[in-house]
Amino acid sequence: MNKQLQIFTNGFIKENPLLVLNIGLCSSLGVTTSIFNGIGMGIGMTFVLVMSEIVISLFRKFIPSAIRLPVFIIIIAAFTTIVQLVLQAYVESLYDALGVFLPLIVVNCIIMGRVEAFASKNNIGNSILDALGMGIGYTIVLVLISLIRELLGGGTLLAGTALKIEVIPEAYRIGLFNSAPGGFLVFGILAAVVQAGKRAAAQKKASKNNERQED
Repeated sequence: MNKQLQIFTNGFIKENPLLVLNIGLCSSLGVTTSIFNGIGMGIGMTFVLVMSEIVISLFRKFIPSAIRLPVFIIIIAAFTTIVQLVLQAYVESLYDALGVFLPLIVVNCIIMGRVEAFASKNNIGNSILDALGMGIGYTIVLVLISLIRELLGGGTLLAGTALKIEVIPEAYRIGLFNSAPGGFLVFGILAAVVQAGKRAAAQKKASKNNERQED
């Protein structure tokens, strides 16, 4: 049970694909100008990741090693296409907002990395836990970056939806956060906070170990 819990929670902090592993950054920072976009991209990525890991884990013993990467890409592309078609049919505003970053899910390093490093080597149960943990961790970070950028750059919350709220008057908004440098700035600050927290936890653990040895 502890192993399954560890697999599921790895993507939250310890192996968070954005803040720790630093993969999939381009598309992530490109869509995080609003919370609506961040949630939509996070859900879409999580769906593709979960379904891809399920299929690849299920058929891992039947996929020849020599052609495994092309097979992985075909599987990922199939589920990405499903996400595209569903959004285009039912949430056209989100489909338009995500733009080119939506089809680029096919080559996103997060998905390719997890199916290659985990799903192709583990059973279906653990693969589902891994995909869900990574997807949730990814989505949480996207929403957090989106929240900061939309609030400070656009002065709103939930722009693009019927629940849109204007929080900061236009005169006091910081346009930098709507641009690419603003996205990297927010990401850098969050990554630094996570690394500082991990370092503090490691130092605390080392200190406790030293105290036990002295006793």
